[in-house]
Amino acid sequence: MDISAPVTRPPDLYGRPRGDSFMRKLAAFSDRAVAGLVRRGTPPRRPPATELPVIRELVVAAKHQEAEDVVSLRLAAPDGGTLPPWQPGAHIELRLPSGRKRQYSLCGDPADRHRYRIAVRRIADGAGGSAEVHDALGEGVRVAVAGPRNAFPFAAEACVLLIAGGIGITPILPMAREAARRGLDWRLVHTGRDRGSMPFAAELAELAAAAPGRVSIRPDDESGVPEAADLLSLSPAAGAVYCCGPAPMIDGVRRAFGGSQASALHFERFAPAPITDGRPFELQLGDTGRVLPVPYDRSALDVLHEALPDLPFSCRQGFCGTCRVRVAHGQVDHRDRRLTDTERAAGAMLPCVSRAPEGERLVLKL
Repeated sequence: MDISAPVTRPPDLYGRPRGDSFMRKLAAFSDRAVAGLVRRGTPPRRPPATELPVIRELVVAAKHQEAEDVVSLRLAAPDGGTLPPWQPGAHIELRLPSGRKRQYSLCGDPADRHRYRIAVRRIADGAGGSAEVHDALGEGVRVAVAGPRNAFPFAAEACVLLIAGGIGITPILPMAREAARRGLDWRLVHTGRDRGSMPFAAELAELAAAAPGRVSIRPDDESGVPEAADLLSLSPAAGAVYCCGPAPMIDGVRRAFGGSQASALHFERFAPAPITDGRPFELQLGDTGRVLPVPYDRSALDVLHEALPDLPFSCRQGFCGTCRVRVAHGQVDHRDRRLTDTERAAGAMLPCVSRAPEGERLVLKL
């Protein structure tokens, strides 16, 4: 899943107080869990938000067509060495030859310390990152990689329902395997436009054969577009729900969650959530005097990127920090989950999600 083409990053938990407290604590754990700790379900602490990810050069060891417009890449160290461990829900960031940075969920086996696997759907009208992966990253090509990091950790509750829409299966598939390995009471449902568009069909069939009754494949052209309440009804007992997929599916699950028996909801989006509480404000580009109006329904990053096409960005959800700018003057309504209080006090801002009060102007130091 591309979590950069993939607004404040949505909370990991929506709904009930017991789970909400738990996930706040879980958010403090590390993205760099060692394999032994992962097996015991005890992830170590998250590094400070200011710590930069380790960047290493990997080579595309294999490339496969997984579905219509979906390819998977297996990335390895050029010398065949071991790679840092990861846990279900983690992602890596590709530093593409063009300079673009794009983040993709790891969807392989955490026990394989010599390969990272990602899957990428080509987005015809996207910003070019997915097309570059499809067209430029062939076998033998080297690419810079940062991470892994985890913004969608799997807590391995006793009962879990895993909901994936289309390419959203990428972080969900390792969770299902981990749930099966731990002997949890779990269910997985994978939805999509049609079977040809749904990646990893063969692997899901193997998983279904090994765990009868726990895997449901629901193509829209065969079963109809599912109602969120129907998906949530598959939850075993008062279990936790992990959901990844298109924004309409996630929004539907969030709305229906309160009427379900599920106890907690964790989710990850492909793209930013729509701006529902925005107010218009202005950006001034340094001392140039150029002023850019930011409408109520657009992010500051969108407006800035039109004026400054080379401005880097990645997740667009307020957690990677790639689009950071410095504010010389003005009050910022910080909505990110990345910057520390010290960084904010020094003028740092993530324009992908943060805004200003209505009618205010932020003067940027460029």
